[in-house]
Amino acid sequence: MSKRYIVRLSDDERQHLGQIIKKGKAAAYKIRHANILLKADADGPSWTDEAIAQAFSVHVTTVKSIRERFVEKGLEAALDRKKQDHPSRPPKLDGEAEARLIALRCGAAPEGYARWTLRLLADKAVEMSIVDSISYETVRQVLKKRTAPSPEEEVGDPSRAQWGVCRCHGGCLRRLSETSRPQGSGGMHG
Repeated sequence: MSKRYIVRLSDDERQHLGQIIKKGKAAAYKIRHANILLKADADGPSWTDEAIAQAFSVHVTTVKSIRERFVEKGLEAALDRKKQDHPSRPPKLDGEAEARLIALRCGAAPEGYARWTLRLLADKAVEMSIVDSISYETVRQVLKKRTAPSPEEEVGDPSRAQWGVCRCHGGCLRRLSETSRPQGSGGMHG
């Protein structure tokens, strides 16, 4: 059976692939792809797809798709993983819904609660029709994406029983040392 996509590496490409393998610092899949391309080289070993697949414990289809990406898109595309045309699962929240969820989190906690929990936020997001359904883990991931607050958002919270640097949404960064605390704190202990 003749191969539709013939890999012909230049000397520079062979050297580049050899360096990727020799250094061993790249991701494992990238090193494997480099090995596959070197063995598939028509001007080199010119192994069959089946022999390459067996040698590197991959499926024959993987070898064929790496050949195809090399011929059609170049060396870097063949070394990297193929990008999905469509995500396997569409995102649960778009940018606007994420913003509404974050705004909800920054608001006052529900009556009877000291602060928002992930489950409370998930339930409230469904109740407010921000989303049809959502898990608390998705809520956690959305909130985690939020970057650290700017220095303007970090303030000392004197209402706490201990002195510390706290963010506007309630998370403490660290406790202050005895020398950093304001004088005359009157009964507040660290």
